[in-house]
Amino acid sequence: MKNIFKNTTLILGLLIIAFSLSVTSCNRSDDESDDLPQEELSDVLLKVTDVATGVPVIYDYQVNSTTNPNVKLIDTHTYNVEVIFKNGEEDATQEIKDAIDAHFLVFNFPNSDIALTRTDAETRKDGKRVGLKTKWVVNKAVKNASTESQLVLTLYHEAVSVSEASSVSGNGVVFGSHTGGETDAQATYKISN
Repeated sequence: MKNIFKNTTLILGLLIIAFSLSVTSCNRSDDESDDLPQEELSDVLLKVTDVATGVPVIYDYQVNSTTNPNVKLIDTHTYNVEVIFKNGEEDATQEIKDAIDAHFLVFNFPNSDIALTRTDAETRKDGKRVGLKTKWVVNKAVKNASTESQLVLTLYHEAVSVSEASSVSGNGVVFGSHTGGETDAQATYKISN
């Protein structure tokens, strides 16, 4: 009977330790302002405003969805684009702004000719802009009709270094790069005319 009690106590103790380790391992930072667990993000929205019309259109990428929103762009037009992160109905974008030095967005347009400029009012301590607000000049929304055009948007957390520079990648351009860190969120949108 004593062995059963000892084994039960030992198992219960191990379960408590395992649970407490799993709870504390989710916190990536001691900075309370940087409390943006990726598993709590439900939506990544693009608010795309054609400068010519001033009319905004919102494209909602839902995390873990099997479909991607179709962002319609007109060649030769300029757009102001804002990225908004949501946790259910709650806007989580302010949490990224509050921990601005820990975040950075990379925009990958694999089959489009789009010139992107970061227009955020605030900058990180390293002088770089996160990319929550950008301007897109669309030279060609779809470069090759036989290949799907996309935007792969990735939010990185605590990268060792970041760059706003662009680079050619395949048939498109990637705006931004990073070393180190981890992915907070990734959203994929289709691009069409």
